[in-house]
Amino acid sequence: MKWLVTGGAGFIGSTLVDRLLADGHEVVVYDNFSTGQRRFLQAAAESPRCTLVTADVLDRERLTAAMHGVDFVAHLAANADVRHGTEHPSKDLEQNTIATFNVLEAMRAAGVRRIAFSSTGSVYGDATVIPAPEDAPFPIQTSLYGASKVAGEALITAYCEGFDFQAYIFRFVSILGERYTHGHVFDFYRKLRADPTRLEVLGNGKQRKSYLYVQDCIDAMLLTIERAQDRVNIYNLGTDEYCEVNDSVRWISERLGVAPTISYTGGDRGWVGDSPFIFLDTRRIRALGWRPKLSIREGVIRTLDWLIANPDILTVRE
Repeated sequence: MKWLVTGGAGFIGSTLVDRLLADGHEVVVYDNFSTGQRRFLQAAAESPRCTLVTADVLDRERLTAAMHGVDFVAHLAANADVRHGTEHPSKDLEQNTIATFNVLEAMRAAGVRRIAFSSTGSVYGDATVIPAPEDAPFPIQTSLYGASKVAGEALITAYCEGFDFQAYIFRFVSILGERYTHGHVFDFYRKLRADPTRLEVLGNGKQRKSYLYVQDCIDAMLLTIERAQDRVNIYNLGTDEYCEVNDSVRWISERLGVAPTISYTGGDRGWVGDSPFIFLDTRRIRALGWRPKLSIREGVIRTLDWLIANPDILTVRE
């Protein structure tokens, strides 16, 4: 098939691009490089089956032109800055919700009918059912990021009904692995690299989170697209375990050979909108035959080792 991957130079996007090319597909990478990295496309750029379009998803004209001849869209471009969302509320609306509308309209204009969408486990907010299944009741949203993804999901499902689209909506836990450029492992490593004797942890360190290794995430996405054929296919992607932030601090410190003094900012949330417990029910994806290959601890260590081997990535986001 010919795929278009929005956010194709990002962490998850570039990993998907590499996999698609390895599987023999043709890929259009669509990215404005606001957070994506050209280095992540180094191998992909060598393939004659890869085309790079440097443009923003808010530019619907460019987006529609890039859709020419495309069979399947993987819409991964998004503002993922959950922690600082309240400092720039319009960014989630523009980069997540309006951008998703633009993707859908570009698809409609170009005659493309199949889409995979990177949603989030944050749509469950402070979940009332743990682990949260795909049909859990949606609570009050706790973050602008989560709210913008709920809106994106709603638009996609409406297009499935109104314009006969087929959608694969993936609600991710936090993803770990090579090319990881933001999140707690990144933050903790950068702090400990600057001062291995102390570490500030947001909240009380007892927040419970689930994580998934990026290659396991790509495996799950592609298997679902291959095997699930409903008009709207919604799948949680995560592991059947979770850890406390304190567990991750311990694993990272042990790997680095440091014993920092830990200070906590307090409260059961790291920031406004942070959910103190994210744990998704993954029975639906497991019923398709998928299993993660790495545990959360293994994913954390794999991520840390990549950051250690690529220290220049620590300054890219400063």
